[in-house]
This record gives sequence, C-alpha cells and structure tokens, in this order.
Amino acid sequence: MANTKSAAKRARQTERRTIQNKNALTKVKNLLKDARVALKSKNKETATAEYRKLTSALDKAVKTGRIQSNTANRHKSSLNKQLVALA
Repeated sequence: MANTKSAAKRARQTERRTIQNKNALTKVKNLLKDARVALKSKNKETATAEYRKLTSALDKAVKTGRIQSNTANRHKSSLNKQLVALA
C-alpha cells in the first residue's frame, strides 16, 4: 500500500500503463503470427495485407516506446525479404 498520495497515483498510473503495454505487445505478436502464416500460405495478396498491418502496429509501438526500434526493424526486414522472395 502506498504511503503518500503521490505514491498512490504512481501506482495507479503504473497499473494503467502495464495494461496498455501488454495489449500493444499482444497485438504486435498476434499480427506477427498472422503475417508468418500468410507468408507460408504463399498468397501474395494476403501476405502483403498482413505485412502492412504489422508494420503499422510495429511503428506505433516504437513511437510510444513499447518496443525498441531495432527490434521492429529486424522483424520488418525479415518479413519483407520473405515477401519479396514470394513474388
């Protein structure tokens, strides 16, 4: 239990942010799985659509500081290579 009002507020903020961070990372992980499944199905249209959704989510997560930019760039680069090879 917090001893001061400011500590209580910080605890509330941390709870909210933890939930938001978890939701954002779960969304990115699910989109990453969807993009990989789409690439394995060899369907270029669906793979491209899933890749675009993923890159948007990754960029938003980087912008808000939820993941590091190198991690996002690594995922985007890897999937983009596979998407180009699919053509």
